[in-house]
Formats: sequence, C-alpha cells, structure tokens
Amino acid sequence: MMATSIPWIILFAPLVAAGLILIFGKHSKPLSAGLAIAAAGICCVLSWWQFGQPDATTPNQFYWIHIPDLFSVPMGVTIDPLSKLMLVLVNTIAPIVFVYSLGYMAHEEGYWRYFAGLSLFLFSMLGIVMADNFLMMFIFWELVGVSSYILIGHYFWRDSAANASKQAFLVNRIGDFGFMLGILMLWLVTGTVVFNGIFEKIPLLESQGVYLTIACVLVFCGTIGKSAQLPLHVWLPNSMEGPTPVSSLLHAATMVAAGVYMLARFFPVLLVVPVAREVIAWVGGITCLVAALMATQQDDIKRILAYSTISQLGYMVLGVGVALTADIPMFHLYTHAFFKCLLFLCAGSVIVGMHHEQNIWKMGALKNKMPFTFICTIFGALALSGAGFGPIGFSGFYSKDLIIVWAVQNAPILGWIAVVTAGLTAFYTFRLLFVVFLGGPRSDAAKHATESPAVMVIPLMLLAIPAMAAGWPFVERIFFHVEEPRHVPHLVHLVLFALFLAGTGLAWVLYRRAEKDPISIPLFANRFYIDNGYAWLVKTFQDGLASLSGWADRWVVDLLVVQAPSKLTWVCGYVLRFLQLGNIQAYAFFFGAGVVGLLYLLIAR
Repeated sequence: MMATSIPWIILFAPLVAAGLILIFGKHSKPLSAGLAIAAAGICCVLSWWQFGQPDATTPNQFYWIHIPDLFSVPMGVTIDPLSKLMLVLVNTIAPIVFVYSLGYMAHEEGYWRYFAGLSLFLFSMLGIVMADNFLMMFIFWELVGVSSYILIGHYFWRDSAANASKQAFLVNRIGDFGFMLGILMLWLVTGTVVFNGIFEKIPLLESQGVYLTIACVLVFCGTIGKSAQLPLHVWLPNSMEGPTPVSSLLHAATMVAAGVYMLARFFPVLLVVPVAREVIAWVGGITCLVAALMATQQDDIKRILAYSTISQLGYMVLGVGVALTADIPMFHLYTHAFFKCLLFLCAGSVIVGMHHEQNIWKMGALKNKMPFTFICTIFGALALSGAGFGPIGFSGFYSKDLIIVWAVQNAPILGWIAVVTAGLTAFYTFRLLFVVFLGGPRSDAAKHATESPAVMVIPLMLLAIPAMAAGWPFVERIFFHVEEPRHVPHLVHLVLFALFLAGTGLAWVLYRRAEKDPISIPLFANRFYIDNGYAWLVKTFQDGLASLSGWADRWVVDLLVVQAPSKLTWVCGYVLRFLQLGNIQAYAFFFGAGVVGLLYLLIAR
C-alpha cells in the first residue's frame, strides 16, 4: 500500500505546499520558502527511491469520467523507465533552484507568491510526467501554462513582464489547440486516450495513413508551442522578464522539456508515421540553426541563453525525427537540464553581482570579482558547446553529438545543418563568457561587482558536477540504452571537434578585449524580424478586424438593429399618445367620430 502511494505523494506534495503557502505564508518568508523547499526535497528523495523500484503502471487508478460502453477516462500515474528518469531529473533540479532562490529573491517583493508559484509549477510538471493518458496530460499541460503565466509575470507592475506573461500564455494556446485536435482525432480512431490503449491499436492506426499523419502533426503542435519551436518560439526569450531562477527552472527540465517528453511518450506511434517524423525533424533542424544565429547577436545575458535553449530543443526535436529510439533525444534532454540550469543560475549570480544589470556590454573583468561563478560558467559553457573528443568530454558532447550522427545517417541535409549549428553554439557561448568575465570593466557596476552569497554559489558548484559528468558512459548506462548508428563516417566527429575549436577561437579573437560588438548583423540581432512580423500581423489583421468590428457595431448593429427599431417604436408611441388625452369630451368625440366613420363605410359599400 505504501509503495503504491509514493507516486501520489510525489505528485501532490508540491500542491499541498502551494496551498499552505497561500494560506499561512504571506507574512512569513521562512515559512513560505521552507514549505516549498520541504515539498521539493520530499519529491526528490521519493523520486530517487522510486527510481530503484520495479515499474508500476497506474497504481490506485480511478475513473474521472466513466460512461459505460461509450467513453471512459481513467486517472492514474505511470511509473516506467521514461517517467522515472523525468521524475529524478525534475525533482533533483527543483530543490536546487528553490534553495538558490533564497538568495536571489531575498530582497524582492512577493516572496510568498513566488514560492507558491514555484510549488504550483512543480505540481503541474509532475502531472505531465506521470500522466498515463492524453487527457490527464493535457489538463496538467494547461496547468503548466497557467503557472508559467504567474511566474513569468511575477513583476507584474512592469509592463514588459505583464506583456511577456500574456504572450507566453497566448502563444502556447495556439499550439495547444492543435494538440487538442490531435488527441481528439486519435480518440476517434482508437476509442481511448490512454497511452497503452493507443499503443495496442497501432496496427489499426497504420491502416489510417493520411489521417494518422495529420493527427500526429497536430499532436506535435503542442510541442511547437511548449518547446518553443519555430514559428511559435517568440514567447521564450521574452519570458526572461521573470525572475532568473524561474528562467532556470522553465528552461532546464520543466516547461520547455514537456514538449519533447510528450513526443518521447508518444514515440511508438510516431515510429509508424514516417511523414510526421520528417516534419518533426525539419522543424527541429531549422529551429536549432535559426535560434543559434539569433543568439550570436544578442546583448542580454539571459536572452542569449534563451535562444540557446531554443536551439538545443531543436536538437532534441530533430532527434525525435531521425533516431530509432526515444532514448536519443531524452539523453540530450537529460544532460541539457543540468548544464542549462547551471548557466542560468550563473547568469543570475552575475546579475545580482552587477546590481541587476543584464547587458553583457556593461560587464567585463568579472573573473576576479566573481571567481566561483566564473569557474562554474566555464563548466556550463564547455558542456553546452559539446567540448570533447574521442572518449573524453563534457556532458553535452555525448548527447548532442549522438543526435548529430543519427541525423547525418538518416537525414544528411539536416545532419550537416546540425553540424554547422554546433560550431555556432561554441561561438555564441564563449562570446558570452569572454565578454562577461574577461577584458576590462565597462561600467561602475562591473568595477564594484561582488561574488554572490553562499546560498547561491553552492547550488552552482553542485550543478557543475553533472554538467561535466552526466553524459559519461558509465553514468549514461544507468538511465539509457543508446548507441551510435553503424555507418557514420569518422569525419563527422573530426568536423565537430574542428568547429568547436573554430567557434571558440573566433570568439576569443573577437571578444576577449572588445569594448563593443565588432560584428553587426541586423538580421540576427533583430531575430530575423519574426517578432516584427507578428507585431505587423497583429496590428494589420487583429487591429484591423477590431476597427471593422467597431464600425459595424456602431453603424450597422447599433444604428440599424438597435436604434432604428427603438426610434420607430418611440415615434409610434409619440403619435399614439395623442389618442390618450385623459379628457372625457375628447374620448366622446373620438367615439362619435368612429361611429360616423363606420356608418360611412357601411353606406358607401
């Protein structure tokens, strides 16, 4: 009984913490933070315990909707290797971010609201991870959207934060609409929304070629929105308006990872739909390249990392499209979670040390001012860039290169696009590192920067270890069973290593002493004008439609439908009121006139 209750405890502990914080934590910072950290700690311990236990599918399952012989929706949790991996990943990173927040948010407003939002967000993500059916996943999918709206808009008094939270919410709804249609199409064919039930109907699905392809592409729309793939990527960089620990949690192993996790959960169906997988691969490949190009010209430290996240998510989505097992993209999701969480927390440490300055061109020479942050950033940068050769490397080297070689074998054009993107990754990553930590101070804030407190530095050191070692073969075998394709030329690895050296070297030459950016490419700096395009579409079509609707409401609906009948009624009443004078002599006259009129008509006939 206790063993079957553990998954439910993991799921609901953060929700209980969020409720208690909202009720009791408003006037006590230690209580609100303590409840959130305690819930995350419990989830972490129980997740690692669950990882060592046998798989358990839907313990204590109950029906949320049950219409006999028509439609049933069970609510249960699935504990299999995929969900256990994600439980360990999410619940290991969450407590680290929560503890880091003690220092980062120490002097910020809305302390209790922040920790309640974090706990609600963790509950929502865990619901996605453990859901055993599409409907339950969709419910928690939307809860993630709501909780991210709350966290991104934490500084709601700033217009930029309020607009970013609204944009994130609305853009995700576009993708979620397609996701919902895909779920409905699958249910219409299989009669179930339970994952195992859908997998059992795969032979039936294979006979529905075009229909199944459309359904899978619609389901993938959910990933395009949640995992910020082109063209629905625009919300992710703007979500940097939220507190930096929120950015770290969203970008590491939670919200943006949900889309890739959903594809991995759905992977057995995708294997029999080659056209849908080709669409997925192209979207991922183009996204990873375009986002990397955007990152090369950004000046905000968090936005650089945001576009890096989009690019790495593109690699994961590409992996779903080209690999023969979901372990390939999930391996990169797993390593990316550690080094991207580390890099965002390092960025937060720099921002605090720089008195909340985020422009990298107002930083510089921080390596001596913030030595611990500098060293940890190096670890994160090497992992993100895929530093390594042969059997030795940082975590990103093992997982990202694995996706690249699968792409080179199964989709050569996309594979070489991914190879080029790897070189760009090294370039923009070390551009950030060199500008922020080397050269001379470019502002008074840089001259007086100080290292962050221990409560922020210690989590960095803890994350630096998996950023380096999470992909090592003996660690990888604990979680995955991955292997390289057999027919990839060794030249690919040589080119990847050469591009890493070239990207890093070019960044060193251009940026180690630069006072301003020596490269200016407006197309990349303005994010391929995609955001401008959306602004134009909204202004032209939405605002135009609103103006047309306003005109129609005023001059058609209001004038012809509302005012014209009302005026006619008023006129009729105004004329007829003269027949109601309240005078007996007048009534007698009208009565007599009526009698005379009737007699005249009768006689005339």
